[in-house]
Amino acid sequence: MSEQQPWYADGLRFKCSQCGDCCTGAPGFVWVNQDEINALAALVGVDVEKFEQKYVRKVGVRRSLVEFPNGDCVFFDGEARKCTVYDARPRQCRSWPFWESNLRSPETWKQTCEVCPGSGKGKLVPVERIIEQLKMIRV
Repeated sequence: MSEQQPWYADGLRFKCSQCGDCCTGAPGFVWVNQDEINALAALVGVDVEKFEQKYVRKVGVRRSLVEFPNGDCVFFDGEARKCTVYDARPRQCRSWPFWESNLRSPETWKQTCEVCPGSGKGKLVPVERIIEQLKMIRV
């Protein structure tokens, strides 16, 4: 018995335009685990405890990076329009736009392409790579 192929079995196009739109806007969550917190703390140059006090908030049993009052990620430089911790960015950020919520159907992917200028553009990302990204985190 063969597994049914996802609707995006031929791959999808994505090329980050570095617009910063996925780092800004309405309040939300950037979920982080301990390994990510440790890597971010090392990159920022503070000990883990201080990092967590300043940059992490508890949401139930999970943890998320804090945000500025306008909803922008605390590590987004609005003037330069870039991530200040790009090399240690969390899985959630690394796996965008290949989140389950964006890939439920061709319609949800079309909506993603309407809000993300890099989605649907650039080189073809093979289905195997998309599935790897999907397994990183459930968003």
